[in-house]
Amino acid sequence: MEPGKPLLVVVTGPTASGKTGLALRLAETFHCDIISADSRQIYREIPIGTAAPTAEDLSRARHHFVGTLSLDTQYSAASFESDTLALLESLAPEPNHVAAIMCGGSMMYVDAVVNGIDEMPAISDAVRERVLSFYHEQGLEALLAWLEIIDPDMHDIVDRQNPKRVIHAVEITLEAGVPASSLRTGKTKTRPFDTLKLCIDMPREILFGRINSRVETMMASGMLEEARTVYPQRQLNSLNTVGYKELFAYFDGAMDLDTAVARIAKNTRVYAKKQLTWLAKDPSVRRLNADSAYEQAIALIQQKLHTP
Repeated sequence: MEPGKPLLVVVTGPTASGKTGLALRLAETFHCDIISADSRQIYREIPIGTAAPTAEDLSRARHHFVGTLSLDTQYSAASFESDTLALLESLAPEPNHVAAIMCGGSMMYVDAVVNGIDEMPAISDAVRERVLSFYHEQGLEALLAWLEIIDPDMHDIVDRQNPKRVIHAVEITLEAGVPASSLRTGKTKTRPFDTLKLCIDMPREILFGRINSRVETMMASGMLEEARTVYPQRQLNSLNTVGYKELFAYFDGAMDLDTAVARIAKNTRVYAKKQLTWLAKDPSVRRLNADSAYEQAIALIQQKLHTP
């Protein structure tokens, strides 16, 4: 750790792995705030389906970026990067102390703060509407074909199963007037803080069992009613996420409720696998045993703080 720098502790990992509980204990131990790095918990209308911190959780430590935006607000990893950097500066953390605990499984948000992301143009309403209209009228395959023409390099690396990523790649290229891939530098930005990334590790069968239980708890807590409330806004990007998409299909009559709930659990497990794949590519992540995660985290943080 560089002398004189505060430490940002990142608690990340797949959904349902126990991030929130660990982050709360660490925030209480080091008397610091929690920064949510969850791209959906930031929306105030969907706390159940996003497993947002409860009122009790919020009373234990001051949280940031939880329930602060309405569903129709456009937000991105770039927005999160700038907002979090400004927040950390305002907290004025002391050198060689924990600045905050950043907790969440939105890996692009975590990377944006820790490593920085390349500067991309703001997408105008005209370009956004043009690309969305094309996608809705022509479909994903046609959009991928368009991307291959205007930016073949991005076409080769984009997540082709994720329409949002494909749409954004086309938007950037059209807005910038140059291929989106040409704007990617891959350089890590200098930060005024050091970082320690932690992840709770557990066998997949246990993690998947926790996911299944969480879905059951969400449904028992009123997720169906929550989804019905936001159903009229289903076209919003903020609701293009696991849980709501399946329940919207149920409301549409495309499947029965039992099938929708089973699909939520399945798609959440698929999402967790993607999170694990992302983490496996990051050698800086320190993995914690689920049974002793707090004790291990404390030891790693203390070691980091006192390493010259």
